[in-house]
Amino acid sequence: IMEARVKWLENLTFTGTSGTGHGVVMDGDKDNGFGPSPMEMLLLGIGGCSSIDVVHILKKGRENVLDVETDVKAERAETDPKVFTKIHLHFKVKGENLNETKVGRAVELSAEKYCSASIMLSKAAEVTHSWELIE
Repeated sequence: IMEARVKWLENLTFTGTSGTGHGVVMDGDKDNGFGPSPMEMLLLGIGGCSSIDVVHILKKGRENVLDVETDVKAERAETDPKVFTKIHLHFKVKGENLNETKVGRAVELSAEKYCSASIMLSKAAEVTHSWELIE
């Protein structure tokens, strides 16, 4: 079982604490907020989950990966509830003598088999992935 606690601070500002004791500030005030909104947290979650998978798979495959940066873009419905309708993850993978096939396969495995966040959100939104090598 995973657990988390969210506590109201003031206005639309909340703290979130994970079951492992890590904390984050979230805010619903997009103009004067003190942290990401809960919907932005979902994007951070899918980006983090997928990026962890890609790095792990490439390292396991003995690829000399030096950096992974993942840009996540999402479109939302225009009316409430403003759910995500499309999410795109673009991986910029940097390394030395990286095997293009292995990089593509790592992104594919994350998307189709390993990233719980991506697979879960794909039940509600169209989730797509792309990648590029940066030598």
